[in-house]
Amino acid sequence: MPNIKSAKKRVLVIEKKTMQNKMIKSSVKTAIKEYNAAIAGGDVAACEAVYAKTVSVIDSAASKGVIHKNNAANKKAKLAKKLDALKKANA
Repeated sequence: MPNIKSAKKRVLVIEKKTMQNKMIKSSVKTAIKEYNAAIAGGDVAACEAVYAKTVSVIDSAASKGVIHKNNAANKKAKLAKKLDALKKANA
């Protein structure tokens, strides 16, 4: 446990930022789960709407530095690939 006042403050600030980062990561995971559920449903129009929301959440997390930009790009590419496969299956 820190004894210096500035070190005590850093502990408090880090705890707060850690909670914020956990909330953002959790929202990314939740959005991806919702998207996967929509893909399982098979409705292309619904999937496209959920895809836009999910990409927005991922981009937001990347812009805040919670996830790396390459990680965000990888996640978005996987989502797009699933949507494309669904479109080809329904075509």
